[in-house]
Amino acid sequence: MYFAALLARTEDGWEASDTELDDVETLSDLTDLAQGASVDEDTVLVYIEQEDAWFGILRVDGEEDPRIYISDASAAARSSYGEILLTDELLGREPGAEDEIAALEELVDLDGTEEEDGEPTPSSRPASALTDDTASGPGPAPDADSDVDSDVDSDAVPAGPIGELGILADFGVSEKDLLTLRTDALTEIADALGAAEVLEAVR
Repeated sequence: MYFAALLARTEDGWEASDTELDDVETLSDLTDLAQGASVDEDTVLVYIEQEDAWFGILRVDGEEDPRIYISDASAAARSSYGEILLTDELLGREPGAEDEIAALEELVDLDGTEEEDGEPTPSSRPASALTDDTASGPGPAPDADSDVDSDVDSDAVPAGPIGELGILADFGVSEKDLLTLRTDALTEIADALGAAEVLEAVR
């Protein structure tokens, strides 16, 4: 179950509203939503939470680039809303890298059964041929110093928090405090902002 809320700072404090994300497909859409709720280009926070899994914060200050924090990147990557926040820049990837990988996967037979230069691959060779190759027993053990992780996808999304830890530091939520937040993080964030009452009105 998801919950999304928007907190906009004003001269009189914070205004809160629950937020529908049905029409939000990109980070630009989410940023536009936040900027549209801004009062005199003041700070707007968009909070997205998947119950007992992860939460994310998008902060927009006027026309500045959005700032993002996600409590668990790998969990967020399994969510359509989480994918919106997990930009290439946040993950340290080259822009468009994910699209390039997808295109390569379409061109390459990843299960290893594709023939090359007319030669059958091991999976398509007769069983007798495979037996002959292995009759002498197993090959030498791999070198202990070899890179056993060479096949790990370098673009895999890391587990744990990602993004700007100091995203709420000027509002009284330190980096350490942010890292300790788990479930129902919004309540504690709202308390720190002094927005607990206005948030409770829209929950």
